[in-house]
Amino acid sequence: MRFETWEPIYESILGDFGYPRDGDEHARDAIAAYASPFDFDRLDYATDTVAVVGAAPSLPEELARVADVDRIVAASTAADVVRDAGYDVDLFVTDLDKNPETARELTREGTPVAAHAHGDNVPLVEEWVPQLTERHVVATTQAAPIDAVYNFGGFTDGDRAAFLADELGAAELRFVGWDFDDPSVSESKTRKLAWAERLLHLLERRRGERFAVLDGRRGEIDPLPLA
Repeated sequence: MRFETWEPIYESILGDFGYPRDGDEHARDAIAAYASPFDFDRLDYATDTVAVVGAAPSLPEELARVADVDRIVAASTAADVVRDAGYDVDLFVTDLDKNPETARELTREGTPVAAHAHGDNVPLVEEWVPQLTERHVVATTQAAPIDAVYNFGGFTDGDRAAFLADELGAAELRFVGWDFDDPSVSESKTRKLAWAERLLHLLERRRGERFAVLDGRRGEIDPLPLA
């Protein structure tokens, strides 16, 4: 997704949550100090079925659904659940707030990690990104991209994982470990999940695909406009 397309959505998110734009820009500049251009030829997902794995409590019961996919893109702590079950993660998407040690371990093993910088995780960026193996890091922002800091769209780790898989050419997206109505999360996280739902609804329309994770929910979604 081009930033010109993403920017109006981004501004709506900032307004909804009251986030200052300059906070995201400061975070972007912080991660830029540790970032180098990533070789995206390594991540050609054309023709692939890609599991976009979220960290909902239901994930352990759903893991069998990743057994026959071509690639696994895991968000946040889902990466640990996937690996503990014996599956390989092809790409880890994280803002470093829960399991940064996993990001460090994966980059040292040669697995790409999309490390995200936003307005309130600058201390985590400055502590952990220097510990990652640089050539395996995809630095991302939700503000305007610069240099080797990329923006593919998306807001939470989970929906950013979906937008990144789309950008990499995935032929089909399969959503595993997602729950938009998770009662165990905070009010703030519930609001973020509502945005994730809207963003996936936008992505499926852009792709001409219907994501099963949205079945039975589309009628209640406030749709974002297609550019």
